[in-house]
Amino acid sequence: MGVEIERKFLVLKSYQQGEPILYRQGYLSREPGRTVRIRVAGESAWITIKSSTQNFSRQEFEYPIPLPDAQELLLLCVGSIVEKYRWRVPHGKHVWEVDEFLGDNSGLIVAEIELNSEDELFDLPPWIGEEVSSDMRYHNSNLSVHPFQQWED
Repeated sequence: MGVEIERKFLVLKSYQQGEPILYRQGYLSREPGRTVRIRVAGESAWITIKSSTQNFSRQEFEYPIPLPDAQELLLLCVGSIVEKYRWRVPHGKHVWEVDEFLGDNSGLIVAEIELNSEDELFDLPPWIGEEVSSDMRYHNSNLSVHPFQQWED
């Protein structure tokens, strides 16, 4: 069984290093307790099944699939396709994944760090802001049906 332990933060200022990769992803299922995601990143594609989050952990099963299949499956997804540029930014002993969202989610920039345990210590980069790990609005599956630009202040 795969387990993902992830923390998520808003980004305050410049973080960009290197070339980003364009991600396109959609959800075949957004049922309570699980999601089924199709993701295309560059020329690679995956199907991912995730359970609901408990604290900062959830079950995750991810498998590569052929790019043409992923492109067809994206057409079957519920809600809109989430598009974003992703940077991988080393800091301390970890690599942060920074996502700058596009389209209806433009203006949103989120950084994630994957950990080996929920109590693992990590250094916060100077460009990190508020933690939003427990705020479901920032989950990509939610952004596909409740885009950032439609949120009320």
